[in-house]
Amino acid sequence: MPTGRATGPAPARGATVDGVEPGTPCWADLATPGLDDARRFYPQLFGWTGVISPEPAANGYTVFRKGGRAVAGAGPPADPDQVPIWSTYVATDDADLAATRVEAAGGQVVVTPFDVADQGRMAVLADPAGAVFCVWQPMAMRGAELFNAPGAMCWNELVTPDPEGATDFYALVFGWQPEESPTGPVPYTGWRCGNRIVAGMMPQLEKLPDDLPAYWSVFFAVEDADATAARAAELGGTILVPPRDNPAGRTAALRDPQGALFSVTALR
Repeated sequence: MPTGRATGPAPARGATVDGVEPGTPCWADLATPGLDDARRFYPQLFGWTGVISPEPAANGYTVFRKGGRAVAGAGPPADPDQVPIWSTYVATDDADLAATRVEAAGGQVVVTPFDVADQGRMAVLADPAGAVFCVWQPMAMRGAELFNAPGAMCWNELVTPDPEGATDFYALVFGWQPEESPTGPVPYTGWRCGNRIVAGMMPQLEKLPDDLPAYWSVFFAVEDADATAARAAELGGTILVPPRDNPAGRTAALRDPQGALFSVTALR
């Protein structure tokens, strides 16, 4: 769960931005075989408008917008057998160097760096515990255009069975420094990049599924976490963790109808 001191990936709530600094989460997208269903579910849940890329090579990649500003994306998985998953993208000024650092730190390069037309250069990577994330070296597309507002990304959080290993790994890859937060009986770590905390980490509290050894969770801001969770269930989703209060607001963990995990938070 996000902590009260976390500012999320943007410097201000409801901020409209033109790109974010290297080492900061800048985008999130969904890889799902149920792309048509995702285009139905998320707009009805968050008030998004989907814009489908006309480029044949994009395979129907859809950019979701809130109030005309890009907030997230969705597309088909590279592997048809991949479970549906939301991915966190971390901004970088050199995707190739980031991939090299991941390997040197004991992680895995899942998909080697490649150009996405003229939009940017990206790679799909995994930390030593198996948590998959992406890096984004922006070109024409800087990343999300809205953060910390209802319907926009507001937080990114690593859940891992190996917090100590993750601390070493992300320090080597992004220069992140851990900052412990006394939020209760469960230790919570904020990742500091420069003068801001840009993401968080939770230790694994229970055994994770074999196909999800560790993972990055994407949080979207909402006006009412209880109403959003109920609406998600009405639309065919699942409430994994009912809404509960934490220092940042009120949060619920959900799955969409295809099984992709995401969270929502009504920020304080």
